[in-house]
Amino acid sequence: MIPLKNTLFYREAVHELNYSFGNYFLFDGFVVAEINEDVVYSWEHHGQKVTNDINDLLDDDTGHLAYITHRIHSYAVKPTDWLKFFRNGHMISGYAIVSYTKAGYANALLEKLFVKKSLKRFRSLEDAIRWAKMTSRKKAIA
Repeated sequence: MIPLKNTLFYREAVHELNYSFGNYFLFDGFVVAEINEDVVYSWEHHGQKVTNDINDLLDDDTGHLAYITHRIHSYAVKPTDWLKFFRNGHMISGYAIVSYTKAGYANALLEKLFVKKSLKRFRSLEDAIRWAKMTSRKKAIA
C-alpha cells in the first residue's frame, strides 16, 4: 500500500490537487484519488469541489477520464452520491477501485450498484493504471 507519490507513476502526473481530505493526481486520460483515513466522502463536501476543480483545469473536458480510487487508507464513501455526480451531467470513461483488503474489495460491490460505468476492481495500482491507459487509448481510437 504505497502512496502514488512514492511510485514511478508519480512523475507521469500532469497535475496534483491536494485537499484536507485527500490527494488527486491527474494523468493523460485518467485520475488517481487517494482519500485520507477516516473521511466520510460525500458529493457535497468533497466530490463536487474536486469535480469542479478538475473541470476547470481541463476546460470541462473530463468525460474521457477514467477514475481510479487508490484505497491505501480506510475511509467511507456514500455510494448513492455517485447518482448526484451523474445527475449533474458529469461523466467518466471508467471507474476502478484498487483495494488491498477483503472488506474493501467487497465494499466495491456496493458502489457498483450506483456507478453508471463499468466498475473494475484491482489489487494493485499498477494493474489499474495499465487498465486506465488502455481505456483512454480505446476512447481516442473510437
